[in-house]
Amino acid sequence: MKYFLFICSILLIISCKTEKEKTKKPSFLIGKWIRLNDKKGNKTYENWNTNFTGLGYTLKGKDTTFKEILSIVSINNTLNLKVAGVNETPTLFIFTSQTDSSFTAENPKNKFPKKIKYYLENEQLKAVVSNDDFSINFVFESVK
Repeated sequence: MKYFLFICSILLIISCKTEKEKTKKPSFLIGKWIRLNDKKGNKTYENWNTNFTGLGYTLKGKDTTFKEILSIVSINNTLNLKVAGVNETPTLFIFTSQTDSSFTAENPKNKFPKKIKYYLENEQLKAVVSNDDFSINFVFESVK
């Protein structure tokens, strides 16, 4: 009986740890980032706070030409990337894969993008937004 209880306890601890890891928010995003591969005359920024809210915006001169409000939210123990300010209502992209330095989030019902991938590579934050026919690559460096 003690052996059975011991095994059950171990299984419970492992399952709790797995669930916690599954919903760990991507801390590699945190910081202020500027896009390196922008269109001439544009400056695009992404700023991510420790509460996993962010702001993405593009400036052309002193004018803001694009703005989106970003956040990582947990819904039913599943992480989602929430994008607001672009469409009338916020768009949710559900996390479909995740590592310590990357994640992919998808929403197949959205026209563009259907998939958003963020990853850290050589101290640069990279993002790819795509659908089946088209993709846009973003390369950011940390703002010092």
